[in-house]
Amino acid sequence: CQVVDLAAADGKPMEMLRTAVSATSFDDPDKDSNEEDANQRKALRLIAKIPTLVTRYQRRREGQEPVEPDSDLDYATNFLTMLRGEQPTEEEARTFDVAMILHADHEMNASTFTARVIASTLSDMHSAVTGAIGALKGPLHGGANEQVMETLASIDDPDRIEEEVRRRLEEKQRIMGFGHRVYKTMDPRAAILKEHSHRLAEEADGSEPNWYEMSERLERVVLDEKGLYPNVDFYSASTYHYLGIPTDLFTTLFVASRVVGWAAHVIEQHRDNRLIRPNSEYVGPRRREYPALAERS
Repeated sequence: CQVVDLAAADGKPMEMLRTAVSATSFDDPDKDSNEEDANQRKALRLIAKIPTLVTRYQRRREGQEPVEPDSDLDYATNFLTMLRGEQPTEEEARTFDVAMILHADHEMNASTFTARVIASTLSDMHSAVTGAIGALKGPLHGGANEQVMETLASIDDPDRIEEEVRRRLEEKQRIMGFGHRVYKTMDPRAAILKEHSHRLAEEADGSEPNWYEMSERLERVVLDEKGLYPNVDFYSASTYHYLGIPTDLFTTLFVASRVVGWAAHVIEQHRDNRLIRPNSEYVGPRRREYPALAERS
């Protein structure tokens, strides 16, 4: 928690989390062991600590005292309680739990591959997870749902969706939250989150635009114009917003769920390890002169 308290309040949450997760290895009792039982214990501690790190940082940014974790609450309820200072409704907790499950693991994505490459050197769990966070921080992997919410907020009116999205597409701007390397139709995770976003929208007090309606209209326009379907990032944006989660925390929630998958991959890699060392093909100049130091410009 010292790293959290030292992190700049106006900094980026993912920068804080990357550094704080690395720092948790200092006093981990199993830090020098890659045995499977030790890795499982380290994984459980990381899964437990990440929500505390994220919520403590956010509470400090808001000038509020941190809320301590409650061992009587489930993971999702505990997370939202520590973040917001009050327990969520049953529907909110269930929605957040579903979102966490949907983000827990997904094939050999960039951050998971990063974790496995690091683990294949027989480095430790904390190093692998820290590296994975660094990969997830990139806007082409994590962070897309933050950009989805920023897009919706910049339009701010369901009746402006069609005109504004078409204008952006004509200007060759990228609309985040669409398309997937694996899925050529709608991401099944997006379909589930769409249902939850709809339910939360129906419970909203109406003080803000209907983010679900805006999302649905945006989905139709992009499908009509580009033939692209939503991925998991798209409806997670409105879902998280309805849960009262600040937009720049969205990617840290990705970490809080995906750490489960990363840890499982690290354990699997160590179980039957082989150093991951892909081949590469040099495509630069074939022959170059080696000038003497005095001749170099």
